Amino acid sequence: MFRFIKRLTFIAFSFIFFHNCSALGKEPSGAHLEKIKQSPNFDQTREQFVNRRADILEKMREDQNMFSLTLKFFFGGSDHKRPDDILPEVKPDMNEFLEEGDGIKFIWFGHSTFIVNIDSKILLFDPVFSESAAPFSFIVKRFQDAVIKLEELPKIDYIFISHDHYDHLDMETIQFFKEKQTNFITPLGVSSHIKEWGIGEGRLTEMDWWETKNIDGLEIVFTPAQHFSGREGSNGNKTLWGSWVIIGKSERFFFSGDSGYDVHFKNIGDKYGPFDIAFIENGQYNELWQEVHVLPEESSQAFLDLQGKRMVPVHWGMFDLSLHSWYEPIEQLEEQAKLKNINLLTPKFGQIVYTKKDNIFEKWWKQFINQ
Repeated sequence: MFRFIKRLTFIAFSFIFFHNCSALGKEPSGAHLEKIKQSPNFDQTREQFVNRRADILEKMREDQNMFSLTLKFFFGGSDHKRPDDILPEVKPDMNEFLEEGDGIKFIWFGHSTFIVNIDSKILLFDPVFSESAAPFSFIVKRFQDAVIKLEELPKIDYIFISHDHYDHLDMETIQFFKEKQTNFITPLGVSSHIKEWGIGEGRLTEMDWWETKNIDGLEIVFTPAQHFSGREGSNGNKTLWGSWVIIGKSERFFFSGDSGYDVHFKNIGDKYGPFDIAFIENGQYNELWQEVHVLPEESSQAFLDLQGKRMVPVHWGMFDLSLHSWYEPIEQLEEQAKLKNINLLTPKFGQIVYTKKDNIFEKWWKQFINQ
């Protein structure tokens, strides 16, 4: 993923004089920057946010040959990085999704975009509905159109962002909500981008690691991840990244954001687990950037650390951001789930999933293997 950001940066600055680069957003500055610098997770010497192991990104970069990685990305890797056909999907009945009831309901739209109904509050996570996950629409194109259009979404109470990378924070999608009443909850610094795209400051809330807020009857906790940030260049890390804990009246869930494996998963599980659902990253990984994206065996271990009851793999199935086949992440995780007795949920795009009702899941990706 670090290599991917480098590639986007090269393209972005190659076209800087020929393209409207508003998608780059705006990093924190002025009083906003001075405020977030007071975070214990901001390194004053490096002038950026850091992970628990502050030098882990620097060590990762030392082992990478960026030219070789770029060549591999364009000309190497699996022959099946993208599916040959449209993947199965279900047009969701939003009236059914909005019905009051016990437990949590959710719909996965592919990659890390999903919507949750918890205690009749509608939460949308890392929404990317545009045709690509990049500053330019002709690269990192999605496998297929989103199963529903933005206009078909129900009223969204809160949008949560895990970090500011293009496959998690999408300018076109954010701008759709300019005239809505939806509020945004983000890591420190990320609201600077969203404000630049026209969202009023009164609708923006930023949080630091381990910070807790009670909002509309939900307990919201912003928890750590091991990753990085930035939309403009390799220095980056001017905004924070992380994961989310959402605690309702009777159930709770966790969203990992993007993260390498570290002790934070167990710390979060010990403090806030067990979780009825854990949405955990599983895709776009490689041993060369293992520090910032979990491998399948680490993803499954993170679920156990979190004391999860049901695991939903995200960060796969919609964008080509690595060298593996598009279906390798779910195949690998399925094997891990068997070995570790994990209740793995594998919904189709658009399928409504319940915690208090029986669900039917198919191994829908297998029909595309070895075609």
